Amino acid sequence: MSLASTSFNVPATADYAHDWALVDVETSGLMARRDRVLSVAVVTIGQDGEQTGEFSTLLNPGCDPGPVEVHGLTTERLRGAPTFDQVAGRIGAMLQDRVLVAHNAQFDYDFLAHEFARARMWLPVSQRLCTLALNRQVDPPTDNMKLGTLAAHYGVPQQHAHDALDDTRVLAGILRASLREAARLDLPLPLVTCPPRAESRFTPQPPKTPCAYRNPGRLTPGGPLRQGMKIAITGETAHARAELVGRAVAAGLNMMASVSRHTSVLVTNEPTSASAKARRAESEGVPVIDEHTFLQLLADVRTGTAHEATAAVSAGIAPVAATVRERATEPESTTVPDPDMSVPDVSVPDLCVPDAPVLPPPSPGVSVPAPRQVGDSAHTLGTPLTGHRVLVLGGVHADAVAARTRVVELGGSAAINLSASVTEVVLLTGGPQDRRMNRVLALELPVHDAHWLIAPTAAGRVTATVRAREPKVMPRGGVIDLPMPHGTASPEWYVTASWAPQTGCEIDVVAFLLDEDEQVTSDEEFTFYGAPESPAGTVRLLTGGPAEQTIAVDLASLPPATRKVVVAAAIDGATTFGTVGAVQIGAAPGSSGAPIARATLDAATTERTMLLAEIYRRGPLWRLRTVGQGYDQGLDSLARGYGVDISD
Repeated sequence: MSLASTSFNVPATADYAHDWALVDVETSGLMARRDRVLSVAVVTIGQDGEQTGEFSTLLNPGCDPGPVEVHGLTTERLRGAPTFDQVAGRIGAMLQDRVLVAHNAQFDYDFLAHEFARARMWLPVSQRLCTLALNRQVDPPTDNMKLGTLAAHYGVPQQHAHDALDDTRVLAGILRASLREAARLDLPLPLVTCPPRAESRFTPQPPKTPCAYRNPGRLTPGGPLRQGMKIAITGETAHARAELVGRAVAAGLNMMASVSRHTSVLVTNEPTSASAKARRAESEGVPVIDEHTFLQLLADVRTGTAHEATAAVSAGIAPVAATVRERATEPESTTVPDPDMSVPDVSVPDLCVPDAPVLPPPSPGVSVPAPRQVGDSAHTLGTPLTGHRVLVLGGVHADAVAARTRVVELGGSAAINLSASVTEVVLLTGGPQDRRMNRVLALELPVHDAHWLIAPTAAGRVTATVRAREPKVMPRGGVIDLPMPHGTASPEWYVTASWAPQTGCEIDVVAFLLDEDEQVTSDEEFTFYGAPESPAGTVRLLTGGPAEQTIAVDLASLPPATRKVVVAAAIDGATTFGTVGAVQIGAAPGSSGAPIARATLDAATTERTMLLAEIYRRGPLWRLRTVGQGYDQGLDSLARGYGVDISD
């Protein structure tokens, strides 16, 4: 079927018309820099939506094929198949000058990039489109975003799941239907630019052995080294750097690649050098010793304090219902950087109970509901907007914030973009001039003014896009227990942040793995755009589009010392989150899972960094808390507060 046909209503010259290369790979595991591609399929589609080519093949990876029960590709089936380098040229020709499309596109893109690097070739892809990210924008009424679920929703036949060629043919149908929906909603496509990737990026890096001891602080003059001290080395050394590091690690020291205020000592034979580490040590007052002194101290490293034992999650724990709790019932404090950090705390207003919603006065005879008190549920049966998703257009920043806050107070969900799940639109001053209004009117969505939020009547309609199980609507400071399947390990959790598309600035989502002292125990426990994956693949940064990024966390394989995973966002440049507007976060089990919770954080003004959420241990459970805490300074200051210096 043509993408330019009347049924899809997509003109050939519109932003939705591209030359596409749809890709699916079956792999021996989930880590692209370690595991291999076992089969690959590519289907090319022209701008008119018609298929122009197709190729698929099994591949001999030269290693164990991994989870045969999932993909069915045994060593015997793969024996005699070509190696990737033997077909790389043909695959590259099909990808050239086309947009790569895949379901969870970063996964397929990363695996192909590694395979092309092993073949000493460049992956010829400059843009990619993820159908998962596209459907998160469309927001169809499905229980999850799995390929089979979307295929059933869009009426695309699926014959052999986990068969690369069949999955790619199914993907073609999903792409066509998703583009139709994107055009109907006038949504920008979440295209991701894919710059050339250096071959060294794909060199496997063995994970650093976690230090078993807590940081006891700085080295005192004339005092001994203690296990857990954070040690950095800079400059030329008489002994091989690997030897020094190996001896220090064996002694129980924590070797760091950068210097921060939590560094115990810097080892250098050139204390007056202009290296970044030496400059940072001087500015932070970190003690400095030479190599000879360090070797002498290594001979007598004192016993340290071990990290607290991780509370094991019993396999017999029953599933935990996700319940929202307010901070009044949560004694533990929200994670913020060390108070000594030179970053003023610009705390945003509490979104649970707004002081005074900026709304017009009620009409005569209309009663105004009393404000919900802290501790009340935002999902009490009978709240007027339960199951509704309301888009607020127009208004000055404070008015828009108050209106979205009121939506949440009434049990609804505040949308930040138009999608298939939006049930009503509220117009504030200037709202009728919003570019989305033409589409809102074409979709015949109920439109209200701000008075409606004071005591909303039954909506004109709740569209057929309502799911059987809607995500929990969480206020700032809300907490949920992350459900654990009975008798299984905790799933990989995805915390996705999204915002309205921006021009003139870039937003970066990052994650910090913190121990019981609110510090990262090593540089590798900071995930950001420069290091998007931890060495063990435990935490990953995924980019689904220019206005969406995800932190994926495998709770079952976190380092033993990890007590919290803090998810934050930072703006590169002078733009602030007050200009960006609302940031929506959602938490979902697995890359294709439906979000179990959603929150809109939008009360920022002058902040350039924002703590969005934290996943933390509470006894045998993991919990998610929405934060919404902002700081005027940049990411470098935020990172230093947690013990890592990104300038290195």
